[in-house]
Amino acid sequence: MLCLKHLLPVAFVAFAAPVMAQDMQFELVNTSGYTLMEFYASPSDVGAWEADILGANVLPSGSSGTVNIADGRTQCTYDIRMVFDDGTDLTDSVNVCEIGSYTIQ
Repeated sequence: MLCLKHLLPVAFVAFAAPVMAQDMQFELVNTSGYTLMEFYASPSDVGAWEADILGANVLPSGSSGTVNIADGRTQCTYDIRMVFDDGTDLTDSVNVCEIGSYTIQ
């Protein structure tokens, strides 16, 4: 689930999760100066990007939201991809089990 502050609608991606899987959650902070148009998070061992977590929503610069990865996996290392309103994109690899927040600069 991605809950965007500043009165933006709520978007979510939900997957069936086994009983032993734990949801992984972190705050996504956008200080880039650009509006985040798309946000993807896929396990590092998956060869393709999964669904855009933002969906029809965006995350303006100066805003933050909570990313909840509830995909039923136990893997902690995820590749993330961010696409901005100027057409640029940024990728990174993060341990979603250990981070409390991720700031886009």
